[in-house]
Amino acid sequence: MSQEMMTVDQLARFLQRDAREVQKWANRAYLPAHKVSGEYRFHPAEIGHWLETQMPAYTENELTRLEQGAAGGDTDQQPLVSTLMSETTAAVPLPAGTKASVLKELVKVAEHSWQVYDTAAVLDAIRQREEMGTTALGSGVAIPHPRRPLPNALGESVIAFGRTVNAVPFGAAHGGLTDLFFLVCCRDDRTHLRALARLSRLLLRPGFVEELRAAESGPAAYQVVEAAEQNLLL
Repeated sequence: MSQEMMTVDQLARFLQRDAREVQKWANRAYLPAHKVSGEYRFHPAEIGHWLETQMPAYTENELTRLEQGAAGGDTDQQPLVSTLMSETTAAVPLPAGTKASVLKELVKVAEHSWQVYDTAAVLDAIRQREEMGTTALGSGVAIPHPRRPLPNALGESVIAFGRTVNAVPFGAAHGGLTDLFFLVCCRDDRTHLRALARLSRLLLRPGFVEELRAAESGPAAYQVVEAAEQNLLL
């Protein structure tokens, strides 16, 4: 995903939508847009953040199309979440009891990948993103992540998972508590959006969240993710 402003047609291809639909959304201010010489233009970073806010309500089909758009229009049938994650980047239990400590401990878990080159930068980036709005979803799940890719802080993109013993306040709607956390840190926008979309698809699968809560260790939790993603791609 280039950082150059996109036209209606370019954004439509990226979103795997009809250009007329994107034009209508821009007219209604449904998505962030700028008028340049009378034509709509879209900033990739703003579109990325807008997509993050929309994903929790997306259907399986919409998430799949978003994945395809982020992959350049191709159907991606390769594991992604379980590739960016590993048994060493899954912690059960995660020793944290507050939102601040959850973020700090998740970054420590991500360091086990040996791909986190600047711990302070990663932690600061996910804290800033949480200040913009919580990444907590329903069902006691949260997906902390930086707003923008961190190519200088990471060797490769990485996902870390943690489950706390007791659910903690993380900003979920209606005062809901959170105990399952996926930290997503990527080096580029396309991988970032693909990872969020793929993870969102996994969270829609019946029994997936319950299996994560039943896992007795980090490696067991990773195996749940790996098996669920393999089944998703069948």
